[in-house]
Amino acid sequence: MHPNMSQTIQGEGTRLIGMVHVGALPGTPRSSQRVDSLVDQAVHEAKQLEDAGFDAVIIENMHDTPYVHGEALGPEIVAAMTKVVGAVVWTLDIPVGVQILSGGNKHAIAVAHACGAAFIRCENFAFAHVADEGLLAEAEAGGLLRYRRAIGADHVKVFCDIKKKHASHALTGDLSIEDVAHGADFFGADGLIVTGTSTGKPTDLGDVRAVRDATTLPVLVGSGVTPDSVRSLSEFADALIVGSWIKRDGHWMNPVDPDRAKALVDSKHG
Repeated sequence: MHPNMSQTIQGEGTRLIGMVHVGALPGTPRSSQRVDSLVDQAVHEAKQLEDAGFDAVIIENMHDTPYVHGEALGPEIVAAMTKVVGAVVWTLDIPVGVQILSGGNKHAIAVAHACGAAFIRCENFAFAHVADEGLLAEAEAGGLLRYRRAIGADHVKVFCDIKKKHASHALTGDLSIEDVAHGADFFGADGLIVTGTSTGKPTDLGDVRAVRDATTLPVLVGSGVTPDSVRSLSEFADALIVGSWIKRDGHWMNPVDPDRAKALVDSKHG
């Protein structure tokens, strides 16, 4: 039985969650590998992160750029992600999360439920955004949590980004980050993710502190974590999601670098 993320994320010490970026999936512009090869690569990188001392991993299809959104995601994406996530869950003894871009939150809930994954990462949970993939006009929370209940997946936690990266927030420019945190909390999120403006960009420590003061939910940092920032962020965050620094040369598109992954874990204790 794999540990539940809600039991793992809160407690003594800040947890580290590593990103596994699955290679481009079938039908997407950059697709070049068979699904079995994508599975092997994802399992290998996830095991490297577990061996380095990470507390959980997230499986994400970030290589599928440019993204389509929500219902435009094809069944081939769900099928491939199910095979990848299932293999990772079978291999690891730490919790596994799922994110399907863009806006594939019901898809991710279904994959997580089928595979025994513990949580999903959801963007656009509350409020509207203008993202690089277009206008995200509808908040996900209402339909998503009803779907989770309908398929009996209430055990799958939903950690949601607030003021998501790769997006403009002009539509909600009159709301503070505390206001947005309150909205996501009110709508039933299981944890709140605070990020920088884009992948790999640092998350503002003041934003993390503000969200920590605004909610009793778990607070996660979603971008730009480095060994130099681990200790300061850990003062306010329950978990740190890392997807760039732990890769070769610190770039998210590259494979996991085991030495960098271990160095980041060590920085939590150093």
